[in-house]
Amino acid sequence: MIDLKTLEVWFLTGSQHLYGEETLNQVAEHSKQLAAALDGAGQIPVRVVYKPTVKTTEEIYATIQEANVAENVIGIITWMHTFSPAKMWIRGLSILKKPMLHLHTQFNRDIPWSSIDMDFMNLNQSAHGDREFGFMVSRMRKNRKVVVGHWQDEEVLTQIGSWTRAAAGWHDWQGAKFARFGDNMRYVAVTDGDKVEAELKFGFAVNSYGIGDLVALIDGVSEDAINKLLDEYESTYTLADDLKRGGAKHSSVYEAAKIELGLRKFLEDGKFKGFTDTFEDLHGMVQLPGLAVQRLLADGYGFAGEGDWKTVALVRAFKVMGSGLPGGNAFMEDYTYHFDPNNALVLGSHMLEVDASLASGKASLEVHPLGIGGKADPARLVFNVAGGAALNASLIDMGNRFRLLVNEVEAVEPQNDLPNLPVARVLWKPLPDMKTGCAAWIYAGGAHHTAYSQNLTAEMIQDFADMADIEFLRIGKGTTIESFRNELRWNEVAYK
Repeated sequence: MIDLKTLEVWFLTGSQHLYGEETLNQVAEHSKQLAAALDGAGQIPVRVVYKPTVKTTEEIYATIQEANVAENVIGIITWMHTFSPAKMWIRGLSILKKPMLHLHTQFNRDIPWSSIDMDFMNLNQSAHGDREFGFMVSRMRKNRKVVVGHWQDEEVLTQIGSWTRAAAGWHDWQGAKFARFGDNMRYVAVTDGDKVEAELKFGFAVNSYGIGDLVALIDGVSEDAINKLLDEYESTYTLADDLKRGGAKHSSVYEAAKIELGLRKFLEDGKFKGFTDTFEDLHGMVQLPGLAVQRLLADGYGFAGEGDWKTVALVRAFKVMGSGLPGGNAFMEDYTYHFDPNNALVLGSHMLEVDASLASGKASLEVHPLGIGGKADPARLVFNVAGGAALNASLIDMGNRFRLLVNEVEAVEPQNDLPNLPVARVLWKPLPDMKTGCAAWIYAGGAHHTAYSQNLTAEMIQDFADMADIEFLRIGKGTTIESFRNELRWNEVAYK
């Protein structure tokens, strides 16, 4: 889907000329070893590139300016091996446009008790050099991630890797285009929002396109292309005989293939990274694009229904952040509840469009009446979603700011057959419990649409929110309604 190894994080080490050439040579050698170790760490999915030690205001400014304009650079990692007077960093930090991680580490893990002398102390000054740097970043009110520990520790490598994934998602948003076929679903509030402010804040653009332009591409698809895609469907999914060529319902699968090919061409030609539609505005289409959306999601596009462009963008960011990890990221909706006091559950689904990358086992391609939308019976993939740790996230326009809300959940395998439910579905238990999780979500104004993730963590998403400089709220194991409502009140003051 997305090769994160094409992206780079630059490793910048701070020092000064005070220490002399011999010490600076040692600093450079140590920095090269650190950068190489990070670059080779399995936990870190992007390239980590060593840059020469910065020792003056001019060197710092020039390096950061270069990072800002380098197309494949998604952020910088800073480390003060010695003491780097932080006034030297003011000009550089003032122009920094990429995310920053401050690694508070030192080259040696242990103090060499029997041999330590002042030469060693002068060389290994991270303990207070990083504090000097940290003061300036705080004084300038710059968002950053601080990771503390020895650079070979597994936990440190994992934290750095998580941050680079967030940085990759943020980088992907810059200049991204998302297509909106038609407008927002009529009278719905939470899926709408300020697209101008979003482009200013997040760097992506959302524009609307007439459904007629898409229909023209669908109608122009060749028979050869359709037949080739039909062969792929039959080899990839489980199909009943009446859906195969010559079957009574084959026309629905045929039409789904036409829609997929036309929609894919529209997105590829326009270099879009995601899209949304609404079944109230699909004039000229024979059926709703269920199967097409599911397959495009699996290929890395963002999607959400009913004009919900914010969730489109969030799903796309999650797909970039989770690239290469086990599990999937998908568009989701809290659909209905199981209020058994001993086993309370949420059933998540959507009409047609849940991504089969979440599927537990082989998906079944099926055709059923939809009941709403006024179109022919659409094709869709039907499957259960695997159990395990997961989360739901919602990007919300609060009027004076954007809010990114996360609820950690525990997905569970279906305990009952669902023979009459012809859609993909997942069951989960909101953390810390059903009542607290749902109440907190509603107090926070969370949407009914979410980005659902099997492989991201709340920490990654908080890093992402920090890069965007927006509000972040987490509902998890330790959440209480009293503390959560207090956090909402405090945030109202902080963001005014």
